[in-house]
Amino acid sequence: MDANIYEKQRDLTERLNIYREQYYDHNAPSVSDEIYDRLFDKLKELEQQTGIHMANSPTQTVGYPVMSKLEKTIHEIPLLSLEKTKSSEDLELFQGKHQVMLMLKLDGLTVKLTYENGRLVEVATRGDGDEGEIITHNTRGITGIPVQIPYSGRLVVTGEAFIRPVDFEILKIKLLDSTGRPYKNGRNLAAGSVRLLDAVACRDRKVVFMPFGVLEGYPDMTTKSQKLSQLPALGFSICKFLVSKRPLTLAEIEQAIQQLQQFAKANGIPIDGIVMSYNDIAFSKSCGRTGHHYKDGMAFKFEDELYESRLLHIEWNTTRSGEIAPVAVFDTVEIDGCEVSRASLHNLTFIESLELMPGNRILVSKRNMIIPHIEDNLDRGGFLLGSVIPHECPCCGQSTRIHVGEERSVEGEVRTTKTLFCDNPDCETRRLRRFVHFVSQKAMDIAGLSEATLEKLIGRGWIHTYMDIYRLDRHRGEIVRMDGFGEKSWQNLWDAIQQSRNTTFERYVIAMDIPMIGNSASKALRKEFNGSLSDFEMAVYQGYDFTQLPDFGETLHNNIRDWFSLEENIYSWDELQKLLCIEKKLAETVPSDEDSAFVGCTIVVTGKVEPYTREGINDLIESLGAHPGNSVSSKTDYLVCGEKAGGKLMKARELGIPVLTPAEFFQRANVG
Repeated sequence: MDANIYEKQRDLTERLNIYREQYYDHNAPSVSDEIYDRLFDKLKELEQQTGIHMANSPTQTVGYPVMSKLEKTIHEIPLLSLEKTKSSEDLELFQGKHQVMLMLKLDGLTVKLTYENGRLVEVATRGDGDEGEIITHNTRGITGIPVQIPYSGRLVVTGEAFIRPVDFEILKIKLLDSTGRPYKNGRNLAAGSVRLLDAVACRDRKVVFMPFGVLEGYPDMTTKSQKLSQLPALGFSICKFLVSKRPLTLAEIEQAIQQLQQFAKANGIPIDGIVMSYNDIAFSKSCGRTGHHYKDGMAFKFEDELYESRLLHIEWNTTRSGEIAPVAVFDTVEIDGCEVSRASLHNLTFIESLELMPGNRILVSKRNMIIPHIEDNLDRGGFLLGSVIPHECPCCGQSTRIHVGEERSVEGEVRTTKTLFCDNPDCETRRLRRFVHFVSQKAMDIAGLSEATLEKLIGRGWIHTYMDIYRLDRHRGEIVRMDGFGEKSWQNLWDAIQQSRNTTFERYVIAMDIPMIGNSASKALRKEFNGSLSDFEMAVYQGYDFTQLPDFGETLHNNIRDWFSLEENIYSWDELQKLLCIEKKLAETVPSDEDSAFVGCTIVVTGKVEPYTREGINDLIESLGAHPGNSVSSKTDYLVCGEKAGGKLMKARELGIPVLTPAEFFQRANVG
């Protein structure tokens, strides 16, 4: 059938709806009844010819229903998200040798249409991916949804409901969100509009539906593009896409992104990125999924979007190191489907640079689609640091101190940073958080000693030092009588404490809370000193240069020396060892060159490498006789690049460091 007939039908439907709105809603008809009737009959004729009836067609006699509530529906095939990136290099890496589709990432709300033997039986929102809300009643209020199509069997179409930017500019003047404020963007308005209980109200929001995928149907077709290309013959206007004929170069990927952007702008289609996915359906299914996203596609996001909000106040939290960390609390904004109302302000230098004061209008983003961040202050002027910071510690009330430190950037530039400190070593919050760190999973791993429980035990005077935790049986009778405790809770806690007596060099060193000593650094120390705490301590006193260890810089070297210079630290270091049994590990045998291709190499991992945790993948690297690095430098031999890769990939490319996919790394390492 001639493709123009579908275009004529869509155009005629749109024109008649405009004429009808002018007549009924504005009492200002622009055409005569005779012309309207003639066009109406022509539309009916086209609908009979094509077998397609659009939900918003004036030939449909069904009215605009009003619902009392939205019912739930389960998605048999979950509507999961996609992994996101802001790097075109990530797309090139993801593509590999496979044919891919590049498609507009529409900026609205994902909606699923289900057809049985040519009749639309259900329209639902994505919801949480597993369960959505049924919005079938609103189909007449959404442009682009056929209610009858020439297709037998079951067809499930996924797409996006959105509002064109030109329509949003008009609507935002007269519509308010649930908080009584104007809508900040078309996405939020579209999401709210399709979920309205009154279909007439939905119609007035100018919502458009555009398909981007076929979830079920056309079983004989083997590619996504083939299935999607069938939809225009069913009355749909599909999402713009491009299909590769061979692996694309980075320049070709970036050119395609630009081409799709220009198309969206020219056609008034709101987008917030581009989606790349494998075109072959069988291969896509073999890629599997996580609990959050399918692995057969990747969403390329444009620059982090900015959302306007208002700074309500700055919250100050005393950390276990004594630094008082500032956190911004602002009016809630929705970013990528998540409500955001808090963001770290890092330090006083950051606050000064933005001249931040409560009441300011601010611009908020989620950097790399993950971390909330304040990008700018729209109300600069009149800033005084002294009027913003607390002059007493919010916990203990002692005077605060501004510390000015210097750090050298990668380019060699020296920068000064101001931070706020509480110098009181007995500050209750500082003490509590040191104990929280001590019992944490990466340190002594004492399950059952939560922050709330520790606060109670410290408050009753039963815990003053780390050693007191191992003497809590002296207070057993009183603990059993505490709220929320009993014999069973006490026994579980005491068993966990006893179990923690058998620990490792790494856990012990981490528990001591030497600044910047974490998993990697503690492993490097264990390896250097053969798991001997006394050898490590003696090396400090003998002036050992820790900067010779991998990833140990001048700051970490000084942190170790400064920690061992305090008498109370040495006391805890010595006394606690008397209560514990430190595991003695056998000397490690380094694999030979024949056993591993990575012996002696420094390997850095970025992104998620399933099924390993970061600690697990680092253990694997060590077992290969290699060193797991933290950052990319000229000393790095390989970068293993998993999902959600960050700036390390770009740094590795700049330095010409070989980049391996997890599959390539496992293959070379002979890991099954």
